[in-house]
Amino acid sequence: MTERPVSRLLPPFRLRMPPPGSTFVRRRALDTAGAALRHFSRVAVTRGDRRAATYRALRLLFEDLGATYVKFGQLLGSAPGVFGDALSAEFRTCLDSGPPIEPGDVIRIVENALGAPLHEIFAEFDAKPIAAASIAVVHRACLHDGTRVAVKVLRPDVEKTVTADLDIMVPVVEFLSLQVGMDIAGPLGEALEVLRDQIAEELDLRNEARTLAHFNALLAEIDIPNLRIPRPYPEYSGRAVLTMEFLDGFPIDDLDEIMRRGLDPKPLVEALLRSWFLTTLRDGLFHGDVHAGNLLLLEGGEIGIVDWGILGRLDPDTLLFFRSLVRAALGDEDAWEHVVAGLSRAFGTTLQEAMGLTDVEVGEFMRAHLEPILTHPFGEVSLSTLLLGPGEVHEPAAGTMPGEASWRKTLVRWRYNRRYRRAGLRPVDGLDEFDKGVFLLAKQLLYFERYGKMFLSDVSLLEDADFYRAVLESVDGANGL
Repeated sequence: MTERPVSRLLPPFRLRMPPPGSTFVRRRALDTAGAALRHFSRVAVTRGDRRAATYRALRLLFEDLGATYVKFGQLLGSAPGVFGDALSAEFRTCLDSGPPIEPGDVIRIVENALGAPLHEIFAEFDAKPIAAASIAVVHRACLHDGTRVAVKVLRPDVEKTVTADLDIMVPVVEFLSLQVGMDIAGPLGEALEVLRDQIAEELDLRNEARTLAHFNALLAEIDIPNLRIPRPYPEYSGRAVLTMEFLDGFPIDDLDEIMRRGLDPKPLVEALLRSWFLTTLRDGLFHGDVHAGNLLLLEGGEIGIVDWGILGRLDPDTLLFFRSLVRAALGDEDAWEHVVAGLSRAFGTTLQEAMGLTDVEVGEFMRAHLEPILTHPFGEVSLSTLLLGPGEVHEPAAGTMPGEASWRKTLVRWRYNRRYRRAGLRPVDGLDEFDKGVFLLAKQLLYFERYGKMFLSDVSLLEDADFYRAVLESVDGANGL
């Protein structure tokens, strides 16, 4: 296989931020403050489990505000290894949560986007959505040739809401961290910076249409059966509307339905892992939101991968790091040097200062934490180390809370960077492309950890070593790290 330059495949789409201090931003900030006061005032008078009441208030706040906040809720609901079982369980509803759009608004958006009356475009169109998420809703429909399709429609004014949220969410995340514990503050801070770039692509559904076409073409090239990706219909799609093949299934974590049908998801999850790693290692491209609501078990024993609104992209340095990490885990001793160098750039001197380690000892420490994650069975490891980082796994210094130092550093960086962004300047000391790429990779691996513990407890992340070695050998320059 010939390596494809990432920049020539699917270039990213950037979101234009609204002017700071605009009327809409001020109104959204007031709505946010009012919703927080409303939900958390109930916690103050709770006589029972205060922690459970806090989690419930957070979830209700996020669902009340919708859009960007539900995106954070999806992360909380899908990563118990980082955020804890209780908090994740509370936020599970955010994986497919949102009110429907008024039928009249849906029709108006579809007709404006496609330039024709609804009855001329679709033979049938179900007014009740089959999915209502934070950014868009999905309706079942039928083309005039009898083809069953899913029609994704952006929410009205969602771009204004998202951009306003991104302008005011720093104090919200700070407040959130104080409520649920400083140990998750660092990951949440990084998530907000990553989300700022990613969510822009979801606001133009033509990006998802081209991603669907691209990955369907890749799927036709590789020998990984039982995977389905919806085919897009560009002639029935636009910026605010995406028409695609309808896949009828249920979420991969619906254990009751799996037992009722007598299914064995294990080979499907293994196929999913192979396909995800293949495109990531080869092209630096991957599905950037593999939570359970986007993985459907289909009739006929297939797994459908839906909602390609977030496409993960690795810049060349991060792609080289990820390939080195996999090579190292597969037994290439020389590759560990490149892995340690990459992580040292990301964490700086944190470990040396906190634990008094030499450069050699830092490398040994990182390897001791990373190698088991990739090579030991899912039932024996926790992938949360990849998101929290090695600097968070040791005992904190006396008098400090876990993650406090990194959280304070994150807050300072945010406050400076907000001023720089408003002045139209490049942010100072913000997360670079390496940081963002590693964070997004780690987020997906956390999702895979959940499915692995459910269905593959005796299997490691890189169980099919021969397959991954073949992928790496097929990449140009595989022997020239």
